[in-house]
Amino acid sequence: MSEQKVIKRTLTGKVISDKMDKTITVKVERQVKHPIYGKFIKRSTKVHAHDETNECKMGDTVTVIESRPLSKSKSWQLVEVVERAK
Repeated sequence: MSEQKVIKRTLTGKVISDKMDKTITVKVERQVKHPIYGKFIKRSTKVHAHDETNECKMGDTVTVIESRPLSKSKSWQLVEVVERAK
């Protein structure tokens, strides 16, 4: 039997909260087209991600990857900090 490699989802967003220990809140924005008017609208999603070393600060742009559930609301892990906040 050949094992299939599972491709995990990745998201890029901005850290909006780092107040919890080893957890960050990341806001991921996307654009969707309005079904009737055709205008592109910004929609956002907030996800909790695991930050083992507490390296992220508010305003950082980060990449997170999907993982197994780590708590009730946390099932993403920090991969890298793309850009530091100024």
